[in-house]
Amino acid sequence: MRRAKDKLTNGELYLPTDGELMEEQFDCMEKLYDFNMTRPHEQEKRQALLREMLAEVGEDCYIEPPLHANWGGRHLHLGRQVYANYNLTAVDDGEIFIGDYTMIGPNVTLATPNHPLAPELREKGYQYNLPIRIGRNVWLGAGVIVVPGVTIGDNSVIGAGSVVTKNIPANVLAFGVPCRVQRELGDADWQFYHKGRSVPQELLTLRRTDEK
Repeated sequence: MRRAKDKLTNGELYLPTDGELMEEQFDCMEKLYDFNMTRPHEQEKRQALLREMLAEVGEDCYIEPPLHANWGGRHLHLGRQVYANYNLTAVDDGEIFIGDYTMIGPNVTLATPNHPLAPELREKGYQYNLPIRIGRNVWLGAGVIVVPGVTIGDNSVIGAGSVVTKNIPANVLAFGVPCRVQRELGDADWQFYHKGRSVPQELLTLRRTDEK
């Protein structure tokens, strides 16, 4: 019989109350507790703990405590220069992949666990996990919720308070409950950054030629 641990990241039903599983999970949570108790000046300690806690951490990542994670970040993969504001909830029973330069607003929830619809199975506590994949240079606004199995493409922006229940393609603005694509990102976003406020000329040189 396959162990519960072997089923965490492959979408199979398992019991999260398995004793071996819970013991390992508590060990992960101990490190998360230490991370959340760090003081503001203890930046080096925070970075060292992140490297211990998370599956992958790229250069110059920053997560503002408190971080909430079922497995203390054990299944959280970060590219480089990922930023997460206060109260990121990474329900990381399954894998969560976050690409380079992605920004995450406060009170965002990324949830990989799901439960069967059959009431008898839920009553026994069965669950399964589906991965979340967030691309490069994505911005998740405050209070966004991403449900199990969702992929968000590179450069896309998800508006505050959205509930993302389906995949979102690259290079779009999307928001709503449920989250829907509103428009593609393009030339207009290089003319104005907010309600008629023009992007300064000196910043236009930052635009990549492959986006023109």
